[in-house]
Amino acid sequence: MQKATEPVVSPVSSAQESRGQKPLRIALFGFGTVGSSVARILVESKPPELELTHIFNRNVARKKADWVPSSVTWSEDADAVLATDVDVVVELAGGLDTAGGWVRKALEAGKSVVTANKKLISYQGIDLERLAAARGGHIKYGAAVAGGIPVIPGLEQGLAGDRIERLEGILNGTCNFILSKMEKGEDYATVLAEAQKKGYAEADPTEDVGGFDARAKLSILMRLALRVQVNPDEIVPTPITAITPVDFSYARDLGCTIRQVARARRNNGDLAAAVGPMLVDLRSPMAWSQGTENMVIAGGHYAGDVVFSGHGAGGHPTAVAVVSDLLALAHGSRRVEIPSAPAKIGTEFDVAHYIRFLVRDKPGIVAAITVGLAEEHINIRAIVQKPGYPADALPFVVTVEPCKSSALRRALAKVNEMDCMISPPLDLQMLE
Repeated sequence: MQKATEPVVSPVSSAQESRGQKPLRIALFGFGTVGSSVARILVESKPPELELTHIFNRNVARKKADWVPSSVTWSEDADAVLATDVDVVVELAGGLDTAGGWVRKALEAGKSVVTANKKLISYQGIDLERLAAARGGHIKYGAAVAGGIPVIPGLEQGLAGDRIERLEGILNGTCNFILSKMEKGEDYATVLAEAQKKGYAEADPTEDVGGFDARAKLSILMRLALRVQVNPDEIVPTPITAITPVDFSYARDLGCTIRQVARARRNNGDLAAAVGPMLVDLRSPMAWSQGTENMVIAGGHYAGDVVFSGHGAGGHPTAVAVVSDLLALAHGSRRVEIPSAPAKIGTEFDVAHYIRFLVRDKPGIVAAITVGLAEEHINIRAIVQKPGYPADALPFVVTVEPCKSSALRRALAKVNEMDCMISPPLDLQMLE
């Protein structure tokens, strides 16, 4: 006869034990799009493990909302909030210096931190994790990449048993919104204005359209998936600003569309990474991503490709990831310690390229381009010219066989010196 056993009690965090399993006290730093969504979830869902006690924001009077319980303290004094008995600081203000100072003070005081600050984690994440461990707290940042898509928990836990060798993804919802709208015929300026109106893009959209946001996120994923610590500044992004409707027209003729893609690969010790607009085959899952959706494809040595997909921009999706991190802390979850080592990006992708030229037409242009490419040992795959464009502003496309981007840049620099060139050639990688 089997002996009766005592019921198993799930472990809780030491902070909860010391307070008699009272809810974690939460201080929210930043009450913008994401911060107000986090507060809304906490107020409406009322998770018993969590209690919103403080909201910090500059010029806080203009931010106060009547739906926030009267028990919540509003403040514009960050140090005063950090000096209280809150258990977790949720940092959603963004940026490096000021926000980084708040996070460090919180961790030094033994508090835990939840953040969506991809720039802070990409540049200082390792140091902050060490500080948290030394002071007995935790730092979680599941919302820093891909909004509400659980990419970071998936890499830390679900794929920890595999050896990830390749990452490809759409990591910026703003760019995906712009490019998927342009795919349907709209022009860049009109779509950008719409993105700004909807709150997807800032008044200065450089971080998004210039690729800097995506490269910060890529460097975080590289540490978790490829186990390498890379300075984000090593990844030189290509902006999406040079893409025009004619590029989508030519891309369709080639069976492709255009997306801002962040990609990295580790192979036999070689590490490559790139961020920028690229041609994506229409059969690829990334071609199906529309609007503010994000997508990450992790290529494992054993399990093959795993795809994460969902909404990556906007307050509610990101807030879901933040609250999920808070609930994980409330139930005693720690960050998974994944070993990683400093690394340098030391190689390039060997990949086919799409090159769009805009010229004043005259005899000999294609021959000169062919010579310039041949000097760098680059083979032409196809030349495509659509009818109906004027001879004094003629766009046409050359695709080339896989080659190093540096070799192609050298070739195009010489080609660009031709007096028929109206603008520098547009060079996009082609994912195959």
